[in-house]
Amino acid sequence: MQILDGKQTSSTIQDEIAAEVAAIRSAGGKIPHLAAILVGNNPASEAYVRNKVKDCERVGFGSSLFRFDETISEEALLDKIREVNENAEIDGLIVQLPLPAHISAEKVTETLAPEKDVDGFHPVNVGRMAKNLPAYLPATPYGILELLKRYPIETSGKHCVVLGRSHIVGSPMSILMARNDNPGNCTVTLCHSRTKDLKAQTLQADILIAALGIPEFVKADMVKEGAVVIDVGITRVEDASKKSGFALRGDVAYDEVAPRCSWITPVPGGVGPMTRAALLLNTLDAAKRSFYP
Repeated sequence: MQILDGKQTSSTIQDEIAAEVAAIRSAGGKIPHLAAILVGNNPASEAYVRNKVKDCERVGFGSSLFRFDETISEEALLDKIREVNENAEIDGLIVQLPLPAHISAEKVTETLAPEKDVDGFHPVNVGRMAKNLPAYLPATPYGILELLKRYPIETSGKHCVVLGRSHIVGSPMSILMARNDNPGNCTVTLCHSRTKDLKAQTLQADILIAALGIPEFVKADMVKEGAVVIDVGITRVEDASKKSGFALRGDVAYDEVAPRCSWITPVPGGVGPMTRAALLLNTLDAAKRSFYP
């Protein structure tokens, strides 16, 4: 069993981006600028956005953070997004989820200009991804692809089983692993809450990607010997032995599953850092106008 170290790989990617930004600055080019919108004071969202700002500082990006009270109206938030769409200084925009119940995440996503949608959620980017056209990929699937590519893990001709069909991870992951690319060219099975005999499906996986949000759902008897296991989940669970009172657990029961794997991602330190690195890569592409004029 070997570790797919997302923390180290993310650090390498950030170093590469920082070097490219330094070259852009020396040539007098436009420095990439990422903006984030944060509504309310969800602690997890606060931490995530704070880390994104730190990442921007490390690689030399400009960054802006727009904070709003959770009582902001939907139309006022959409107006702010439209304002950022028109701001030529800002290359990429993310709107941190979750949003208050009175604000439609779908309306927010569709209002954001596709060329600034560095989270890769706009229908235009999703459609371009599905057609294997250049696009901003959703950050977590993009990060997983980079991790598989850089180790490298052979994917062509393999059977990939994806657990979870969310629009953020599971569904786009299944599309990306099936398309004619590297990583890719897998035979993909997408499993969800209505899948019958789930264990029979997971035992066929050469590559198992767990994105359910259910801590330690995947047990050793669900994993084929020698499989590559990617654990997307990260959930806080109570743990009296920790000073914080909680521990972070993935969707995979790591201690019992790891001995069966050829490769596995840890939690934390696996997919999470790669998601942040992928967001930076998308922002760099946005600044370079890689996909949109």
